[in-house]
Amino acid sequence: MNSSNKTNNNLFTKEFTKDPYRTYAELRDTDPIYKTLFPDGQYGWMITKYEDAVEVLKDLRFIKDFSKLIGGKMEYESIFTHNMLFSDPPDHKRLRGLVQQAFTPRMVTGMRERIQEITDELLSKVSNNNKMNLIDDFAFPLPIIVICEILGVPTEDRDKFRLWTTSLIEGSNGEHAEDIAIHMQEFTEYLGERFAKVRLNPGEDLISQLIVAEDEGEKLTEKELYGVVSLLIIAGHETTVNLIGNTILSLLEHPKQLKLLQDNPELIRTAIEESLRYNGPVEFSTSRWANESFEFKGKSINKGDLVIIALNSANHDPNQFKDPEVFDITREKSPHLAFGKGIHLCLGAPLARLEGEIAIHSLLERFPNIKLAIDRKELEWRPGMIVRGVKEIPLSL
Repeated sequence: MNSSNKTNNNLFTKEFTKDPYRTYAELRDTDPIYKTLFPDGQYGWMITKYEDAVEVLKDLRFIKDFSKLIGGKMEYESIFTHNMLFSDPPDHKRLRGLVQQAFTPRMVTGMRERIQEITDELLSKVSNNNKMNLIDDFAFPLPIIVICEILGVPTEDRDKFRLWTTSLIEGSNGEHAEDIAIHMQEFTEYLGERFAKVRLNPGEDLISQLIVAEDEGEKLTEKELYGVVSLLIIAGHETTVNLIGNTILSLLEHPKQLKLLQDNPELIRTAIEESLRYNGPVEFSTSRWANESFEFKGKSINKGDLVIIALNSANHDPNQFKDPEVFDITREKSPHLAFGKGIHLCLGAPLARLEGEIAIHSLLERFPNIKLAIDRKELEWRPGMIVRGVKEIPLSL
């Protein structure tokens, strides 16, 4: 068996999901722009080296709107189709501009007090216990409450969002298509009812602002309204859930680094950046397609080819990061790609960083003796092609 066949057999298995980094290292060394069959049944290119990843993320020949390649309406569309993540200029700039004011560093900093309040409330609920489920009790509710408040969506509906989001993200491996269709229909109906209520009584929340923009015309279509809001709900919490989970896991696996952070809480910012690099919450970029045929780093890319960046592989590239397999919370400069690069740089990055900093600092301050309550081998990693995280992390406090 040649090395490429061996590598292909190692991809997207449960073993790969548990620890993809050895396979990534092999790909970076032997075939860094790798043609493979993805779990959803599509063939495409996987980019694994940092330098190549940055070029693809910035190269506008790789487009996000697949409908351009087929000359019109796609056979299948979901509420998640029409948003800035899957659009190209000039639509991308227009859609991003409508929401970016809510996520500027200044606006996010103004939310620090409220995020701390939510954090303290969640930790207080488990303070009389000697254990907690990190994801269920803390890592999930914190960011979903925050994004619900930004959007003006009732926080009591957060479990519905979790079901719908999990269905979409963990179904990115091509399984459970019927369940996904049902959940997306439920999500669509929910948003439709919510939009109707907001139109009758708009407030100061972000959905109200988007409704006003839609009513003014030219700025936002109805499909785009659904697309942007669904994206904000899903992306607004998924990254942070896994950032919190992966950071705690990395700290517990590296007790000297955990002790260093507890003794030096001012290192929380670099600790979060190192966690984003070392075991980032987003495994792969969303899909891009070549809008023309051209040669790229010795590979013949054909028009219509699918291209996906292995972000966590790029973040372990030794040509970019010294000792990339070492988890070092004092690593100062970390130009990692956890939030992407270029025009599609994650809009919510400042919010995710702040939530992560407050969450990790507060958790370690309140419960300095946390330990993993099960063997690490028993942790179940989430399936799918998008996020990297575990389903649950039981902790003893």
